[in-house]
Amino acid sequence: MRKRMDKLRQDFDPSTTASIFSTKNQVLVFSFVVLAEKAFDDDGNLKQSKELSINKVGHALLDIDQVFKEFSCSEKVLSLLFSLGYKRPAVIQSMYIFKQPGIGEGLVRRFIRGEDGVNFDRPSPSYDQGDFVPIEVKAGSLVVIHGDLIHQSVENQSPNSRHAYSLHVVDTDGCKWAEDKWIKRKVEPEPLYAS
Repeated sequence: MRKRMDKLRQDFDPSTTASIFSTKNQVLVFSFVVLAEKAFDDDGNLKQSKELSINKVGHALLDIDQVFKEFSCSEKVLSLLFSLGYKRPAVIQSMYIFKQPGIGEGLVRRFIRGEDGVNFDRPSPSYDQGDFVPIEVKAGSLVVIHGDLIHQSVENQSPNSRHAYSLHVVDTDGCKWAEDKWIKRKVEPEPLYAS
């Protein structure tokens, strides 16, 4: 997947369609390549190469690229979801995150879609940073986070990008989607399996 992403990133032209990811501006555009807010200078120019400016590629990467689809629907992923008790899992969001040096913010709010576009559902809550427990994992590790867990990803203070592939999976068994959910797809994703 990393080789495939290297190719996609190499072919990407930042002067074409892209959006800027910001957890502060309370607006998020659904697009393929998302540039990091801190990647720009005051005049709107990239401060570094495009390779170090891309925040993520998504949000429906498995729908767009066969390499990511094969992994996302692989027997290993299906087995993991089954072991977690999922009855009708569907991948709602899939993205490749670069976690560039000097860039990083935590998301602790829900995006909703309204008449004025996509916004956060409430003001940013205040959390005691001492309550967060940093967890270091080896490269190549799998991290599973329940959707209700408040978590954050602070600024990457290393000189290297930290690559991750993220799948947001929901058990659609008995699930009723909120009308104001921010992710709007042309066709709702099919469950990976039904048990």
